[in-house]
Amino acid sequence: MGLDDKIENGAQDLSGKAKEATGKATDNERLEAEGHGDQTSAKLKKAGEDIKDAFKG
Repeated sequence: MGLDDKIENGAQDLSGKAKEATGKATDNERLEAEGHGDQTSAKLKKAGEDIKDAFKG
């Protein structure tokens, strides 16, 4: 996994956590769900990159 990918995935995960927390604090279920989705997406991307790295090395 390239450094750029790691940074991008980390930023997406943090952004998702912030959205989820804001959604919980404001009782905004849509924002909370969107944040959770962003976190899941970042984790799936990381898993895919980890698999690619395993086959390279």
